Amino acid sequence: MTGRLIAIGDVHGCRDELATLLDRLAPTAADHIVLLGDLINRGPDGPGVIALARACGATALLGNHELRLLEYRRRADQDRARLRETDEATIAALGPDDWRYLENMPLSYQSADQQTVFVHGGFLPNQPWQEQPAEIVCRIQVIDAQGRPGKRGETPGAKPWADLWTGPPFVVYGHTSRPDIYRRPGSVGIDTACVFGGMLTAYVLPAGRFIQVRARRTYYPT
Repeated sequence: MTGRLIAIGDVHGCRDELATLLDRLAPTAADHIVLLGDLINRGPDGPGVIALARACGATALLGNHELRLLEYRRRADQDRARLRETDEATIAALGPDDWRYLENMPLSYQSADQQTVFVHGGFLPNQPWQEQPAEIVCRIQVIDAQGRPGKRGETPGAKPWADLWTGPPFVVYGHTSRPDIYRRPGSVGIDTACVFGGMLTAYVLPAGRFIQVRARRTYYPT
């Protein structure tokens, strides 16, 4: 790869912040942008984010928010009790082309040049990362004492999966929002809570640079 490889954390409908970040990055045709999932929900303009992703030729990975809406649409009963807050508004806003875009999102992107894998949520250690299902890859935040994946809010005291992951490969991920970039020897987490009023973060390889823009406001309360 001759250009840059640029990972961008969870956008969550923050179209204006993504546009500002792309302006600062000034990507060229030689660059490759990887959006780490959760393009939609919570923020004001999910379809606008998808349109920007298309326009810049980004690889957009499947996040837990996309996964939930796709699972809902695939169910014969379309049980709305399975939906979360802001899901209904997103479903109403997305057009046929947007849904096709979500349907084609890959689980991960591997860069052989950088010996790096990009993913939304993360992986269980000591298992082949390529064989782990979407339920884990899109949703894992922590690992409990029995070695099971979980959400941090539902598993008090459990360790972040990234604290237990030593690689290879090196993993660049989003999903677990934090006020700061989360750096570990085998990974880096770049969901810096834009939709909650934090920052939208890009991680640029091979330089290893971080570029951030601040959210214009808090779109969704923590």
